[in-house]
Amino acid sequence: MSALVVYESSFGNTALVARAVGDGIAERMPVRVRSVDSIGDAGVDGADLVVIGGPTHAFGMSRPQTRQDARERLGDQPTASPGIREWIDGLRPDQEIALYATFDTRVEKVRHLPGSAAHSAARALRRDGHRILDRGASFYVAGLEGPLLPHERERAREWGELLAHRAQQMLARA
Repeated sequence: MSALVVYESSFGNTALVARAVGDGIAERMPVRVRSVDSIGDAGVDGADLVVIGGPTHAFGMSRPQTRQDARERLGDQPTASPGIREWIDGLRPDQEIALYATFDTRVEKVRHLPGSAAHSAARALRRDGHRILDRGASFYVAGLEGPLLPHERERAREWGELLAHRAQQMLARA
């Protein structure tokens, strides 16, 4: 049994959460943590548990325009880098019999507003016939560019360990 954590990060906060989730999963099974930029179209590559995370932009998963806006905010040149939306769209339905979970990072001040990259990603996965283990967790940042709020990394690590435990239980029953 193994896991894959795929993430998209604009300001580095989602990357921190992804690594913490990976640390939690690693307590129970081997895990690889990869940015969506580096994984390309490799798919889930035999992983039994796939965790996908990204920042919430405009109440959902990022789009090319919101990623460009984030890069410009940092003073970087816009690039045509993919996000989790495009990576999920590139997954073949029923390619692997894996369990999926999603997470996002969100600005704490808008905690109660609707819209979440994690929930949007889970809907997209479910629509394509993938099995959802967890419909999404949100981890909070202080402002648009961060930093992560205190204890969010620890909460992400604990969530990762819980996901791995639940995946092991479900796959053992299958």
